[in-house]
Amino acid sequence: MDFPLPKFHFSVDWGGSKIAFTEVSGLNKEMDVIEHRVGSSPEFFKKKMPGLQKVSNITLKRGVFIGDNEFFDWYNTVALNTVEKRTLIISLLDENHEPKVVWTVKDCFIVSLKCTDMKADANEAAIDTVEVANHGFTIEYK
Repeated sequence: MDFPLPKFHFSVDWGGSKIAFTEVSGLNKEMDVIEHRVGSSPEFFKKKMPGLQKVSNITLKRGVFIGDNEFFDWYNTVALNTVEKRTLIISLLDENHEPKVVWTVKDCFIVSLKCTDMKADANEAAIDTVEVANHGFTIEYK
């Protein structure tokens, strides 16, 4: 009997260090729908056809480590009409740490960098959040 893959075992290759991420979200695609009706059509409804595709920004969360400035350095690659774009490879892994579903996200760049909040009475790890824009992704099931 096969079971679905658990969503807690994943890896992200983002072109930086191999520090594990705690959360990835926003792998969403949508398609606009174009409606039209020819004036001489005997049917009294609009026909639908696919329009432009839309993709969501992807949110990555990971722990804060001493001396780790990689997100901040990537964010600061913005110059006059240029920015460093990277390919993200997000993999859902099986029990043998082998990728079984791979999302390849192209032309990503950071649009939001949220540093951890701090609380004197908290008992949790410090987490940074990065939101990246992308220009589409593919999905490969292995």
